[in-house]
Order: sequence, then structure tokens, then C-alpha cells
Amino acid sequence: MIWMRCLLLCLMSECVAFAKEPADTNYDEVNVPAYELPNALIDNAGNAVDVDAWLSTRRAEVQQLFEDAIYGKTPRRKLSVRYELIESNPTALGGRATRKQVAAFFGRDEYRIDILLYIPNQVANPVAGFVGLNFGGNHTVCSDPEILLLNGQEKDRNAKSSRWQVELLIDRGFAIATVHRDQIDPDNYRNDFSDGIHPLFYLEGQTKPRTTEWGAIGAWAWGLSRVLDYLETDDQIDASRIAVIGHSRLGKAALWAGAQDTRFAMVVSNDSGCGGAALYRRCYGERIHHMIKPVGYWFCANHQQYQLKEQELPVDQHMLMSLVAPRPLYVASATADRWADPKGEFLAAKNAASVYGLFEKPSLGEHKMPRANHPIHTTVGYHLREGEHDVTEYDWRQYLNFADKFLRSE
Repeated sequence: MIWMRCLLLCLMSECVAFAKEPADTNYDEVNVPAYELPNALIDNAGNAVDVDAWLSTRRAEVQQLFEDAIYGKTPRRKLSVRYELIESNPTALGGRATRKQVAAFFGRDEYRIDILLYIPNQVANPVAGFVGLNFGGNHTVCSDPEILLLNGQEKDRNAKSSRWQVELLIDRGFAIATVHRDQIDPDNYRNDFSDGIHPLFYLEGQTKPRTTEWGAIGAWAWGLSRVLDYLETDDQIDASRIAVIGHSRLGKAALWAGAQDTRFAMVVSNDSGCGGAALYRRCYGERIHHMIKPVGYWFCANHQQYQLKEQELPVDQHMLMSLVAPRPLYVASATADRWADPKGEFLAAKNAASVYGLFEKPSLGEHKMPRANHPIHTTVGYHLREGEHDVTEYDWRQYLNFADKFLRSE
């Protein structure tokens, strides 16, 4: 179909402003159906929970609901890992940073992931920082000519530096670590789970994940946690003060990583939309049935049963954000990114207030959706930026201001 080909082309360029959107795309608030959000504080037996019950049982229930219905279960088995420092320079970026390029070999050196790390030189170690996956390869995130080309093209060097603002982070005193998404699980639109990390976890005779096992988002989230594993071994980094961040589909992965791995001290979602920060039940912009054919592999196979049946989901994304509580959470949207449903992203963050309230943490519960470029910074932060689906310097300045509040050592 014509619209599906347009969808595929736009997804491949990480674009959500479609040249021709699916005919049934809703961009009218009048057509948002009436809905009731599942109550994060009512357990599976129908009982109200307090903070102790949330920590002891309900939180695990909610995480399992997301595993079963949306992202799939991440394997609990740990792979052996060996780290090799491939290259380092203590005077990178004109002497302002230390650059490290580290290869992580998993299993019996069966699988390799390359970590690019910049550490500011002007602040005392160990430092706080950010971890995120990139779309095009490590060499695309910065103009530094010494970043290794790993199956990449020299012409792509620095192509996505505006999305990363590496020098801004360094000047603000934060480290940044990144890995190419495709090194963990290739986002190739024909994903059969044979050329990423998945096969290292298959049982004998298994060739693809089972219906409630992890898809690509689960694998990317797993990879983010593996970067944090490495940072725990680096004495220049304070791994207890690391934020996980992601944009678009990688924002979905960042939320899921932060929900599962409580070692992440802060979680940032940038324009992550459906399956990320936006409420499913609003049926606004991108929906499940728009994703299943081209990129259904992002999710567990079980997710497809909720096409055109969002009201039947046992969870919604306010509950995903609730899994981050009581840690700081930041959600960002863009005015022209209607496909990602900015209002739905705000409302999901707002409705996480009940769980943040258990921990007596201020959140967005009493706030209305702000005007563009008027950020709200409580324990749950939110801003609506003017512009398109992207990560900009404005976004990063908000995240760094937020990190100044929550990640700086006392």
C-alpha cells in the first residue's frame, strides 16, 4: 500500500512527520475516545497498595504486565563479558575531555559492542553522566576525527552531532557514553532476530523470541544496562549518578531500560511517542496497528493482539513512568511532532503522580500542560519545545539543568 511504503521510508530516516500518513491517523482531540487509565496503585488482586506493597509486590506486577503485553521479557541470564580499551586520549576536544573507546566482548568473545566515552577534565573525578544509544554509529555524534569508524562511512562523521551536544555536556561537567543501536540489535525492518544479541540467549533449537520474550526495544534497553555495567568499572565515572536518555524509538528503549534497571539515577525520554511516553488509550497520532507491520519487531509478538484494542491493554504508559519512581524522570515533546502525541506524553508523565506521591516526591499532578518553551522541573520534568521531531541544544540544556539538580554530588 502507498501509505505503508511512505511509513517505511520515513521510519528509515527516523522521521515522524510523514509525507503521507496512514488514512486513519487521528490528529483531532474531538476524536480522542473516552478512556479510563488503569490504576497503578490497585494490584492484580484488586487491593489498594501503599509504598511498602508497591516496593514488595506491585512494582514487580506492573513490570511483568509490560513484559507480557508490550516489550517482552528480558533474559535474566548474565553473559560473561570482557572489556578491552581500544583507544584513549586524555586531551581530546582541545584538552577539555578524556576520550575512551572500549570494546565489550560478550559470551566467549562471541559478540562485540563498542562504547564511546567522553569524560570532562575540568571537574574532579568521579563524574556524573549520560548514557544513550545512537542511530548512525559512534562517529556520527561528534566532529572528533579520532572516533573509530566501525562499518561506517567517513562522510557520515559528525552527521548527528547536533543531537548529542558532546562539547556542551563536557563544558557542563558531565560525561557522555554512547553505543550504535545496530551493534545491539539491527533496526533493519526485516529483523528476524538472527543478527543481534538475541541468539546468545536462545535455548537449543530456538530461532526467534517467544511471544512474550524481548523484541528490539528490549534488546536496546539491555544494551543500555550493559554500558552502565562498564561504567561501574571505570574509576573516573560515578556510576550511581548516570542518566539514561533516548530519542524516538530509542526513547522508548531508554524508558524501558530505566524502568527495569533501577541503577539508572535519572531517565530521559525525548519525543518517544507511541510505545514510549505517549498514552496508548488516546489513539492519537501513531498507534499500534501503524507499527506492527513495518516495525513490530520492536515489541514482543504478543503486542500485536492489541491493534485497534488499546483499551484492552492491562497497562498504559503512565505506569511505565511509575516504574521509574522515586527517581527523577524527564519527558520532552515537540510542537510539530503530532505523530508522537505531545499531549499524550505530558498526560502520561502527569498521571505517574500517584506513585511519585507514595514517595512524597513532587511531580506533575497539579500542573497543566505548559506552553512551548516553558519547562516544568519537579522530580518529574516536562517541556514542549517548538519545532520538529529531533533532539536539539534547547532539549539538552533542559536535561542538563535538571541533571544539575539531581545528579550533582553534594
